[in-house]
Amino acid sequence: MSAARTDPRIDTYIAKSAPFARPILERLRTTVHAACPKVEETIKWGVPHFDYHGGMMAAMAAFKAHAVFGFWHGSVLLGASSKNAEAMGDFGRITDVKDLPSKAATIALIKQAMKLNETGYKRVPRKPVKRTPLRVPKDLAAALASNKKAAATFEGFSPSNKREYLEWITEAKTDATRERRLEQAIVWMAEGKSRNWKYQK
Repeated sequence: MSAARTDPRIDTYIAKSAPFARPILERLRTTVHAACPKVEETIKWGVPHFDYHGGMMAAMAAFKAHAVFGFWHGSVLLGASSKNAEAMGDFGRITDVKDLPSKAATIALIKQAMKLNETGYKRVPRKPVKRTPLRVPKDLAAALASNKKAAATFEGFSPSNKREYLEWITEAKTDATRERRLEQAIVWMAEGKSRNWKYQK
């Protein structure tokens, strides 16, 4: 790998990842550089990205129990064979190097991704999804009123972060489950945490 095009922040990211994920991330990184010597590494949204020809080309990430890898134009490259419904990426949940496609297959996909960037391919923007207005249920409103730290965190959340908590609580199947989730939500928000904080780097 060319030292000029590597980012030391990615070295740190890999070093801090779970032991199972390190060889996966190293393999992916090495393969990207082998296929695309002019790739440029960076960190975006807290995870390693690989840019090429002035645009995003691919990204990888490691979580508690799996890693992922995806192309910016994955739906074009892989179509129905993309496993992004299974995990946040085009190769599905990767828990071992053996889960990765062969190096040759991965390089072939990277070469195709490079061509898309070189030709200036643009993804067709998705139509905005109409969402129902956020409505805070009475039990959550009461719980927030009794905890200033949790209330401050909730008010500072983006609409999507608020919705994650609201859906988690309101979709509980039983009253007991809803009560447990409500109590847990208040604890997490009092600590300044989003609903999916465990999966965020």
